[in-house]
Amino acid sequence: MTPEQRRRRARIAAHVSWANTADRTARTSSGTKAFLDRFERQADPEGVLPEEVRAVMAKHARTAYMLHLAEKSAAARRRRTKSQHP
Repeated sequence: MTPEQRRRRARIAAHVSWANTADRTARTSSGTKAFLDRFERQADPEGVLPEEVRAVMAKHARTAYMLHLAEKSAAARRRRTKSQHP
C-alpha cells in the first residue's frame, strides 16, 4: 500500500469513527484534561500553591503557549508567501 493510500484509509477511518461518536466531549475529555494538567504542572511542579493561584498561573502559561503557536504559524505563512512570490 502506498503512503497516499494509507493516508486516505486513515482519513476515512477517522471520519467513520467520529460519525459514530455521539458524545464528542466525553471522547476527548481525557486528552483535554491531560493537555490542561500540563500547564498546571508547569506552573506548580511541586503542587504546593493554592488551587486558585495555580489555576491563574496555568491559564497564563496556556495563553503564552497558544500565542507562541500563533507566532510560529504566522511565520510559516510568511515563509510560504515569500516562496510562492519571490
